[in-house]
Amino acid sequence: MRRVLLALLCAVTPLAGQGVPEDAALRRARQLLATLPIVDGHNDLPWEIRVNPASVMDVTKYDIRGRAPGQTDLPRLRAGGVGAQFWSVYVPGEIKDSGYARVQLEQIDIARRMIARYPDALELALSVADVRRIRASGKVASLLGMEGGHAIENSLGALRMYHALGVRYMTLTHNVTLDWADAATGLPMHDGLTDFGRDVVREMNRIGMIVDLSHVAPSTMSDALDVATAPIIFSHSSARAILDHPRNVPDSILARLPKNGGVVMVTFVGSFISPTIRAWEQMQRDSTGSIADRETRRVAVEGFLKRHPKPQATVKELADHVDHVRRIAGVDHVALGGDYDGTSELPIGMEDVTGYPQLFAELIRRGWNDADLRKLAGENVLRVLAAVERERDRLAGAR
Repeated sequence: MRRVLLALLCAVTPLAGQGVPEDAALRRARQLLATLPIVDGHNDLPWEIRVNPASVMDVTKYDIRGRAPGQTDLPRLRAGGVGAQFWSVYVPGEIKDSGYARVQLEQIDIARRMIARYPDALELALSVADVRRIRASGKVASLLGMEGGHAIENSLGALRMYHALGVRYMTLTHNVTLDWADAATGLPMHDGLTDFGRDVVREMNRIGMIVDLSHVAPSTMSDALDVATAPIIFSHSSARAILDHPRNVPDSILARLPKNGGVVMVTFVGSFISPTIRAWEQMQRDSTGSIADRETRRVAVEGFLKRHPKPQATVKELADHVDHVRRIAGVDHVALGGDYDGTSELPIGMEDVTGYPQLFAELIRRGWNDADLRKLAGENVLRVLAAVERERDRLAGAR
């Protein structure tokens, strides 16, 4: 296994571009992103504001005008070329006794107060027209995305009210299987969606809320695609054929996206994208996983980490997922969902929101043209948002 890991580490070591000098590719990437700002599908800054000891839910104590403690602030968003951001109003699925709805409302409140605090840099967007107008003004168009249908507490009325408060997508599950939907990492209970789960998808189409299938089981993905009459998204998932992780999207689902019109927003999370990290994790399990005594295992793990520090994902590994989604689903069905401030596992050179040009430079070296990069940067996602709005209007007219 050690030989396998070393081989993988060598295979993913960054190399010079294929006939394109690195500096030229990166300069070109920055030029492109100055004219086609990124629409990113998932950033957990509202949760970082909630849990950071310096702020604890107080947006006035977490200043993003300068260097913030986490991975996101206004100067770095500008440097990264971000023009629109879905801010995740994440609520853990494991806090049931605390009340999902209360925490969900608090997270929406944090996100909206954060946006309102910086009116010269951020503005709440509720429609695709808003996004285009706000981006054109030089500000970051700020949309809200719920991460987990547990927060509706089995209520379509709650779903509608979250939409009224500005939420424009909802991830059907987080890590926990719900009464009405199987999660990718939860216990399978329904073989996908229940009848109520199908009603949730229909109601989201009716009110104009994007259905997000990150975190859900493949059976749930398939059922949602069967029911949805508007395009879906995966707000932060990658390609399962490249790395067999339950959070990634199988080829059988990617192949259905052209008919639905949906988009996979490839995530940057190292353990979801890096075969090198997967090999390292297996080597650690082989080395320490069979030790029964807790203290002995702790000491063994510490020794393992000293001898074998955890590797970091690379931009090339991330680009492999982007390329794969394009190859299977088509260039109209791929976008980006970094998951910044939701993970510490990020590719080398992409440790914060300034990193997007690194990925675009790698794709330029691989032969991506400007038209395809424009779709990746945001036009694909805006097309989905526009189609969801059109389907909302069509369903309203059909009543």
